Amino acid sequence: MLAFILFLILVWVALGIIGFVVKGLFVLFVVACVLFALTLLGGALRGGRRNRAIR
Repeated sequence: MLAFILFLILVWVALGIIGFVVKGLFVLFVVACVLFALTLLGGALRGGRRNRAIR
């Protein structure tokens, strides 16, 4: 699960950079920033609820 969240973060960063570099794609930059924040928030919330077996 952690690898998937890191992958999503990398995708959002890449989209943000592309959107920022290409002036006509400012909307893509905004969407990437929102998705990046949601991914971080979702990862933080899910990270605290891991089921850990007591041995």
